[in-house]
Amino acid sequence: MTVWAEVVGQPHAVEVLSTAAEAAADLVAGRPTTPGAMTHAWLFTGPPGSGRSTAARAFAAALQCEAPGGPRGCGQCQACRTTMHGTHADVRLVVPEGLSISVAEMRALVQVSAKRPTTGRWQVVIIEDADRLTEGAANALLKAVEEPPDRTVFLLCAPSDHPDDISVTIRSRCRAIGLRTPATAAIAEVLEQRDGIEPATAQWAASVCGGHIGRARRLATDPQARQRRESVLAIPLGLRRFGDIFTCADALVKAAEADAVAANEDRNAAETEALKTAMGAGGTGKGTASATRGAAGALKELEKRQKSRATRTQRDSLDLALVDLMGFYRDVLVTKARAEVPLNHPDRANDIANAASMWTSESALRRLEAVLACRDALQQNVKPRFAVEAMITSMHRG
Repeated sequence: MTVWAEVVGQPHAVEVLSTAAEAAADLVAGRPTTPGAMTHAWLFTGPPGSGRSTAARAFAAALQCEAPGGPRGCGQCQACRTTMHGTHADVRLVVPEGLSISVAEMRALVQVSAKRPTTGRWQVVIIEDADRLTEGAANALLKAVEEPPDRTVFLLCAPSDHPDDISVTIRSRCRAIGLRTPATAAIAEVLEQRDGIEPATAQWAASVCGGHIGRARRLATDPQARQRRESVLAIPLGLRRFGDIFTCADALVKAAEADAVAANEDRNAAETEALKTAMGAGGTGKGTASATRGAAGALKELEKRQKSRATRTQRDSLDLALVDLMGFYRDVLVTKARAEVPLNHPDRANDIANAASMWTSESALRRLEAVLACRDALQQNVKPRFAVEAMITSMHRG
């Protein structure tokens, strides 16, 4: 199976990237190439779940592919396997753990990217969530993109090429690859064939995931993920009394906080213990005491990063719930309009029909706008509990 099998429902993107990988191999070998087929900077855009980072990683594997013949990205050679698993020495993967990518982190990455590849054909830098670059980090990256080394390729992933997501100057120096939301059938097929999921479960997960491949896999394999979704989708019709507002808001926020703790607890403990050991904790002998005292600053910085990571995890969990709520209210509007389009939550068709019979279109739209306002508030660093309580109050009022 080639690396391109991981890129679900994106035939045009695969065609463009495959051609570029062939041109890159010709460049390395000194053979003539088609002008413009390969360039030093690429921007992968598309909605959440469309597979931006997966496409970027598959392209990186194709660039490093060691297969003697045939198309690039065989998926079998060591270069392809290590790239797809994130262990290739010449492929740098930047995944922001906090709310942003700092200028210090980007400057260090730019220095590394200036080196020639050690074992592979190219030095490849993949930046997931490039929309999280701070202004300083974006400026540091721009300098590298403007004057790239001969054998370095930058692969940036962002929701869109809008200036709010990626700076105009960086965008103008990249070749854009737009990805679309994968079709339900394509997602179901990959769940069955790659993950071995039973067909009925795969079809259900694909139909309710909103086109997000990763979420479809979680819903198909994780009972807790399914339970959280059920709890969220019970909120719209469960707001019967004013007191229900605070009960539902509390449940949403606590669930997001629990997700953050579960996702980071073990990692935080391991990082803290490793840092203490590296700074001399538990050691004896001359100089141990001063080394231990010097660890306080490093531990404080680590705690700051861990707190930022927990905040991002909590917000991501809340955002997932808000997307489900938006899908519910959108389905209500679709039902009232009698539009012949698929529902976001087909398994909740009865609840959606009941809501459509009770609410006016204007009322459903106001509820949808309340969810959108909550997402905006969270992006502006409003405390989650306040933002969620304001949202559910508006949903209750209609």
